[in-house]
Amino acid sequence: MSGVIRTQISLTAEQMERLRREARRRHTSIAALIRDAVDATVVDEPSDRLARQRRAFRLAGAFASGSSDTSERHDEILGEETRW
Repeated sequence: MSGVIRTQISLTAEQMERLRREARRRHTSIAALIRDAVDATVVDEPSDRLARQRRAFRLAGAFASGSSDTSERHDEILGEETRW
């Protein structure tokens, strides 16, 4: 772990207690937990873009829409009229 920069953050008492419990459970430091959370939350473009795309593609077909013709109507369903 090279190039570590010390910083100060403000947490609520409840957040700090949750971090302490989790650090004990994982046998790691609070700082390591926070670094892991930053890495999981704030992605580095574009290197993480491929990883995010792969995670998204793994979800394809994992859920049922309740409609049996989705594969035939995909253009209509995903067209410009659809607001996500």
